[in-house]
Amino acid sequence: MSSIAASPGLSGTASALRRLYFVRFAFAIVWALAMFTTASNLGPLVVTLLVLYPLFDVAAAAIDARASRATGSPALLYVNIAVSLIAAIGVAIACASGIPAVLRVWGAWAIVVGLVQLIVGVTRRKMGGQWPMIISGAISVLAGASFILGASAANPTLTNAAGYAIPGGIFFLISAFRLGRAAKGN
Repeated sequence: MSSIAASPGLSGTASALRRLYFVRFAFAIVWALAMFTTASNLGPLVVTLLVLYPLFDVAAAAIDARASRATGSPALLYVNIAVSLIAAIGVAIACASGIPAVLRVWGAWAIVVGLVQLIVGVTRRKMGGQWPMIISGAISVLAGASFILGASAANPTLTNAAGYAIPGGIFFLISAFRLGRAAKGN
């Protein structure tokens, strides 16, 4: 991954982000499919998937921060890394208390990382391909609030958490395609 860190300027950053966004799309879709098929209870596979998602976000934000050094401060991405690490730990602990606790932690995480994604997207507008990221960040904030509210339902479910990944993945895919022109240096 040192080639990502060495990517110079705006086109290098756009190219690195484009590759990262394609990977994030694929991960989100595979993760969501695995969650949809197993989300009926908090078994070991579901717990693993729930912890894995924010950990994947940690890795993706670290790659993003490394790639973004040439075009701006990655400080907000470091916030994302810290919040996602805390969320992974929090989700692991919350799994012992049941689905409502998981939804509350998941929701709080979605709100914070959604705000970070929205702000990062706004600061990267000149690069192109960031409107999907801005919209996705705003949707994440709303989804996070719905997870927290849904935790109080009579029979809370993890299905919505699985569904959360799909729009995010699609927005990463759209952004990856839109970054194509910036990646080519146009």
